[in-house]
Amino acid sequence: MAETKTLNPMAMTADEVARALGVPREWLEEDMEAGAPRNADGTVNILHYAAWLNVKLQEDEGAEA
Repeated sequence: MAETKTLNPMAMTADEVARALGVPREWLEEDMEAGAPRNADGTVNILHYAAWLNVKLQEDEGAEA
């Protein structure tokens, strides 16, 4: 029987985050280059990432107004 890996939402790889969100890994990589938060070991806290995305969305909406 195959062993399943438990995901840690505070330390996910870029591939795990992309799969969890259903987006291409390239999108996540672009966000990381734009300043999205990462842990010291390069993993992603998906809650911090979601908060960062929310701030960016609000900034973008404010720029359109």
